[in-house]
Amino acid sequence: MKIGIIGAGHIGGTLTRRLARLGHEVSVANSRGPETLAKLARESGARAVTATEAVRNKEVVIVTIPEKNVAELPKDFFVGVPDSTVIVDTGNYYPQQRDGRIDAIESGTTESRWVAQQIGRPVVKAFNNIYAQHLMERGRVSGTAGRIALPVAGDDRRAKDVVIKLLDELGFDGVDAGGLDESWRQQPGTPVYGTDLGAEGVRQALAAAKPDRPEDFRAKD
Repeated sequence: MKIGIIGAGHIGGTLTRRLARLGHEVSVANSRGPETLAKLARESGARAVTATEAVRNKEVVIVTIPEKNVAELPKDFFVGVPDSTVIVDTGNYYPQQRDGRIDAIESGTTESRWVAQQIGRPVVKAFNNIYAQHLMERGRVSGTAGRIALPVAGDDRRAKDVVIKLLDELGFDGVDAGGLDESWRQQPGTPVYGTDLGAEGVRQALAAAKPDRPEDFRAKD
């Protein structure tokens, strides 16, 4: 597949390396320009490109940047990108640690619904509850005991299926976590966040989630 990755941090860099090794045609971009990604491109076999190039003519675009930076993306960033392009949001809202206060999220809008509103396109929420090192090292062949599962939330069944297939290639089971407005169940502070559960464990953790955001993941007034 032709995959564009916006962001080359822990998750973005890991996905760049792993997806390129699987044979996908990966383009990666950051806010500082492709010349700063030369080392990652050499190591992974991915192409370092501008952010605009990363979203053009792609089947999947993965947005993996700090939540506070999403609103800074150009408003026309996805203009001309086909509706068939699957856009994945890996982000988490960390108001105290990184992002500052985002009023809409504090008022109850789920993180990825807010992202979708900012970029003007539907998104699928995935890859947000796993540590980058585990994403790099703990994939297992389908059917292997102890295989880790990851929740996938979104409103488009086809888009979720595309992401779940990628997860399987990466060595993880995908669990349908419902629509995007249910994606709060996998936000920071929930039972599935930062865990390496199997498919049934993920389902149980999603069901046990409470809507109130924990104190550590709320902005201080």
